[in-house]
Amino acid sequence: MEITNELKQRIAEAIAADRGNYPSDNRHATALGISPSVYNSIKRGNYEKQVSDANWVGIARRLGVQLRAEMPWTAAKTPTYAFISKQLEMCQESGLSAILCDMPNIGKTFSAKVYVKNHKNAVYVDCSQVKTKLKLIRYIAKEFGVSSYGRYGDVYEDLVAYLRTIDTPLIVLDEAGDLQYEAFLELKALWNATERCCAWYMMGADGLKEKINRAIEGKKVVCVISGGNIDVNILSRVITRGLVMSGRKANLTIALEDKPGQLQRVAEIVSRCGSNVVSVLHDGSDPNMPISSCFLKLVLETRDHAQIEQIRQELTKEGFQLVAERV
Repeated sequence: MEITNELKQRIAEAIAADRGNYPSDNRHATALGISPSVYNSIKRGNYEKQVSDANWVGIARRLGVQLRAEMPWTAAKTPTYAFISKQLEMCQESGLSAILCDMPNIGKTFSAKVYVKNHKNAVYVDCSQVKTKLKLIRYIAKEFGVSSYGRYGDVYEDLVAYLRTIDTPLIVLDEAGDLQYEAFLELKALWNATERCCAWYMMGADGLKEKINRAIEGKKVVCVISGGNIDVNILSRVITRGLVMSGRKANLTIALEDKPGQLQRVAEIVSRCGSNVVSVLHDGSDPNMPISSCFLKLVLETRDHAQIEQIRQELTKEGFQLVAERV
């Protein structure tokens, strides 16, 4: 098809709008696949004989410029769009990585493309088009404006150095299940080389799910929780819930008469059963309780669920009323 001046103007406007996602004109020119001199000519409005029609088409495709008269797509903030946008934002701001494996045709690709288009230092990769490690790394380099030509080793090292230099880079890998095994190994190396400097977000559907299942089938799989991928407050909750679920910790609430000696009697029963009291809360403020009564809330360290049940039975046998046992 003929690339008219009107189309060139629209593409040039898209180039100008995309410029804010790159630190310099040279990086932007490299990402678009044109030389800095040609880039500057387009920037000045001089389109004649600067870029071939094939290159205009390539730039238009990359920037999402419609070459034919079609109804433009408008982003609708669906639950999928909101979820993916929030995850991408979280990953990019914190330098963390995530995997989304979900059903096909729910809007993952469109949501990711919209996010990348509107955020600096973020690139989108359709892995179904760059399945090998050479194509994948060279493509990522080109998208960031790093030269993708020359020796592969040099391209790789230049990309690592650049990702460790810029602010909050994000790489979205769509259709990740289509990558060849060698490409996954290279991604692992690149991830290690840019850990906490670059965020990664891997997306896919059936193909990615199959690869993950095949990798863990017949193996014991654990989730590693560390300071690198979890907040300390959440880590504390995870530990607490784990202790409760395994019977190593119990919360007991006892309704009793507010008179001297009651706490001592409860403590003796708990001690006799071999448990340890971690904390005690004496609450006499409940408006539904008689004025001479209170709630005694205990947090106990225990061996197992059998010991918790023993304590409950002993307290009940001694006439104490257990109101609740909560996590």
